[in-house]
Amino acid sequence: MGVFVCLPLVLPLTALPIARLAEQHLHPRSATRLLAVVGALLALCSTLCLGLLMVVGTAQLPGNPLPDSWSDPEVRDAVPYEEKAGIVAIGVLAAVLVAWGWTVLRHVRLRVRAGRALAAAPSVVSDGVALLPDPEPYAYALPGSPGRVVVSTAMAECLDAHERRALIAHERAHLAGRHHRYLLAAQLAARANPFLLPLRTAVSFSTERWADEEAACAVGDRRVVAVAVGKAALYSHRVPDVSAGLAAFAAPAGPVPRRVAALLAPVPPVRLWPPSSAYVALAALVATVGTAASALSSLNAAVTLVGILRAATPL
Repeated sequence: MGVFVCLPLVLPLTALPIARLAEQHLHPRSATRLLAVVGALLALCSTLCLGLLMVVGTAQLPGNPLPDSWSDPEVRDAVPYEEKAGIVAIGVLAAVLVAWGWTVLRHVRLRVRAGRALAAAPSVVSDGVALLPDPEPYAYALPGSPGRVVVSTAMAECLDAHERRALIAHERAHLAGRHHRYLLAAQLAARANPFLLPLRTAVSFSTERWADEEAACAVGDRRVVAVAVGKAALYSHRVPDVSAGLAAFAAPAGPVPRRVAALLAPVPPVRLWPPSSAYVALAALVATVGTAASALSSLNAAVTLVGILRAATPL
């Protein structure tokens, strides 16, 4: 097993170039899916190797519930620096599991709170859009069965009819594309390995761009969507306190100037291959090799360790 068990912990660095280039050169739908899948695979491989290191490290501790034979020299020789690395892995894996639990709990609590607040607030619901009488300007998509687009009267008054249609189409695109799932996967991946934080940022931006492009298709005018995005971000940033009330559930709008500039530019190509530039091709190749190497390393380490532990375990 050797050093291969540690490679998946650092191989997420190979995905950093594609994180920035994907959001610049790929269609946002393709970029979101690609980065979410790459991040999830790298995070799973990294966590698996932490678990393998933890098994060997835990076997060294007195009073552990594992078989004594798992701490034999033959088992320890399979892992480099088995005692220190194993003990460190125990703390790191525990921190990862706590971070995952907190992230999922926060995600669920936010959706439940938003649903209850929406149910308790007086609103006019029409075609899946809930219009709330509120002096604070905000708009957000609330996933669920069914999903809801929530818009305050203040936000609706800030936009004209075409811009309101663009805003609602943007939020509906979030619901239709299940963007909250991609965002949650990216958040969990970043909790598993800090090297994946740039991928989380890129996925967050790409989901907003994906919704922008879907809104542009629905409205038929990219400039109207660009104006709606800019005005909505401008007015929502004027809210003095978004920590209370329904405005607290509206997510940040993301890098608005980049989104507006992208909407004023031509429609990005949908195709994934051939790549639009040599830099994208090279970054994609590096990310693919890194992801494949991480998967193979973690699989090799898992198979090797399982074989060793089975041989060392008395029947």
